[in-house]
Formats: sequence, structure tokens, C-alpha cells
Amino acid sequence: MRRKGFTLLEVLVATTIMGIAVVGLLASLSTALRNAARLTDYDRSALLARRKMDELLIDQRLPRNIVLEGAWDRAAAGGVVGGWRARVTPFEALPGSGPGTMALDRIELEVWWKSGEQRRTFNIEGYRRGMLRPGEGMP
Repeated sequence: MRRKGFTLLEVLVATTIMGIAVVGLLASLSTALRNAARLTDYDRSALLARRKMDELLIDQRLPRNIVLEGAWDRAAAGGVVGGWRARVTPFEALPGSGPGTMALDRIELEVWWKSGEQRRTFNIEGYRRGMLRPGEGMP
């Protein structure tokens, strides 16, 4: 008489295969979650950079050729620990221009944030129309 069912060996093999599949699935899920968290920090930093660049483009009183820097308010930045560094430089002006003439300013903005223990950065540039003030010449 033959019994219906599985032998102990068949059950052990099936359990081992299922265990390997579950471990592989959990490992890929962990990697996906880690990547999602990293991209979330990057997206928040990009939004903060865009907002800071807009502020810098609007403020005509910013001094040229001086490094400006600050840190993000952690609560307002969605928990991102980071900051920014910017510099406004005259980029282009008409030949022989002096104080009171229009010039093109370049704004260089470096944004940094902490991702775990690692510091990450990216740079963006913007251009605006400005007026040269006394003591500010073209390089």
C-alpha cells in the first residue's frame, strides 16, 4: 500500500529552496529602501537649492566676490542636515564699463547634505542682470 504525501527529504529540499528565495527577496527589498531614502534626501536638497537660488537671483544687494554660506533649518528642510555656499561674481559687462553700468552676474551655489555619515554635494549656477557698484570691476 502506497501512502500519499511527501517524504521528509522532499520537505527539507522545498524548505531550503523557499528560504533561499525569501532571503534574496528581503535583500533586494532592503537595497530598494536604502536607494529610496538616498533619493529622497537628494530630492529635498534639490528643492532647497532651487529655493535658495531663487532668493539669490532676486536679492540685488548681495556683495560680489564674497563667499556667502549658511545651514538649512533642519525642521524646515524636512529633516535634511545640510547647508549651502554661494558666490556672486561679475560675469560679463560692456568694454570700459564702470560703476552704474549693467553687467551680467554669475551666481555659483554649492549645496551639501549628510547622507548617513557621508557628505554629498552638487553645484548649480544661475545668471542675472545687475549693476556694477564702485570698487567692483570685471576680473
